[in-house]
Amino acid sequence: MGIKKFLAAAAIVLFMSTQAIAGPDYKNHLRTDFLNNSAVIYAVNIRTFNAKDTNGNGIIDFDEGEISGNFMNAINRLVELKNLGVTAIHMLPITPVGKTKALGTAGSLYSAASFNTLNPQLKDNTSMLPIEEQARQFINSAHANNIAVIADVPGCGSYDLYMQRPELFVKDSSGQPVIPADWTDVRLLDAGDETKINNDLLNVYKEYVDLMMRIGVDGIRADVAHSKPAKFWKELIDYSRQKDPQFLWLAESSDSWKDAVSPKAVFTPYDQLLKAGFDGYYGSYFNLKNWKTGKELEDHVNFNLKLGKTIGEKKSVIGSFSTHDEVSPLLVKGFNYQKMIMWLNATLPLNSYSVDGFDSGDTYIYFWANRKAPVTYTDDDYYFVHRGKIDIFNFSRKPGGKILMLKDDFRSANQLKVMSNNMMKNGVFKFLKTSSPSTFAYTISNDEASIIVIGNLNFSQGVTINTTVPRVKPDDIYHPMNFDTPPTIEKGKIVSELEPGEIQVLIFENFSLK
Repeated sequence: MGIKKFLAAAAIVLFMSTQAIAGPDYKNHLRTDFLNNSAVIYAVNIRTFNAKDTNGNGIIDFDEGEISGNFMNAINRLVELKNLGVTAIHMLPITPVGKTKALGTAGSLYSAASFNTLNPQLKDNTSMLPIEEQARQFINSAHANNIAVIADVPGCGSYDLYMQRPELFVKDSSGQPVIPADWTDVRLLDAGDETKINNDLLNVYKEYVDLMMRIGVDGIRADVAHSKPAKFWKELIDYSRQKDPQFLWLAESSDSWKDAVSPKAVFTPYDQLLKAGFDGYYGSYFNLKNWKTGKELEDHVNFNLKLGKTIGEKKSVIGSFSTHDEVSPLLVKGFNYQKMIMWLNATLPLNSYSVDGFDSGDTYIYFWANRKAPVTYTDDDYYFVHRGKIDIFNFSRKPGGKILMLKDDFRSANQLKVMSNNMMKNGVFKFLKTSSPSTFAYTISNDEASIIVIGNLNFSQGVTINTTVPRVKPDDIYHPMNFDTPPTIEKGKIVSELEPGEIQVLIFENFSLK
């Protein structure tokens, strides 16, 4: 099959996959997709996802009739995500938020005040439907667009919840609830340890699983997963899998994280979480911004490719280059870094992951940040935010930037992922030798075509590099997916003039590196 037909076929697959009809015919296949590295996950804060900031001041002014994001108006953006190639939504927490000792004027999404009800802030008050039905309609609409939905379970509880149910929390020597890390708006939940788990908290989390399954979600991302024992998670995951074997579990955990969130907290390493039943974890791809050599990227990819053998069953990872806990890539290393992340997500053996606004270049700079607020809905009267990170603390604007070129790259990269995942399944993935330590190169290849990716991790200096490609010849036909200056094809190598932070993606027709 020629590459043009191959690309056309990939586009058709992408189109058909976004035209699926849900309802009684929808079947959860998220876990299979994830384990095959074929999910394109897009994280959203429903509270801001489709917020209506009509006066443009960045804050939702309810007294002026403005509307924050809710389950019902979120439905209107699903076609947009479908057209961008998104196959799964990660909803940041939709549980009620604490209002006491809070951060921000709406309260942090991760300061859970309950685990068996939904956040009333996400209800469309113009609808007569109860909030659970509104959530179900949003999820059903996502399924109608063949988009799976992952819910986020907070790892800690709010002070409000502590006041109601103190038995769920870890106490210090003076009997006070423990503040984990520097998260002053939450308290550490007591899940027990490997010898004895806290069944009171386990039952609370089971209620959460029941609620999520009742509204139709396809999987759960566990916040600060390493702060609970493996035994706790195994019981919970087994509980969910009895109801739906395809139910996905993603751990917020990393092989580079070694410390507990508090001296009073347990710490469960990533491998123990995977053995407990989690399908995947974050890995350490967020360290890309610090890596200076291509070998660092290569080592981490190879490390994760061996996960299945290490754990004893198939596991995977997300491209955690840019999450809601990470500063906008544009602020970290600029435009080329953002583009690099898009194409790495598309072509590495992992599940693509990005945050609402990433595709259009939002820097998450809020001009009102950390100023005193005229109106608050918590006991905090400041617009608390983390600079350069999506707002999870206030009723604020819809995320989004103004770099339309990035959106085109995002769409193209996701389309390529459809094709490259088929090639991954039936072909080979391997790294190629380059002439400069700051660069990397790898290929995905089957009997009909090869995708070759070449990149420069030096974001301050360009470089000329030779990439060794066995059997490649000057007359081999290739098609460009992303680069500024065309490379030169010589016998047995590709010569590239790479700008700082540039990534090149080439597809060779009728050329195999298997």
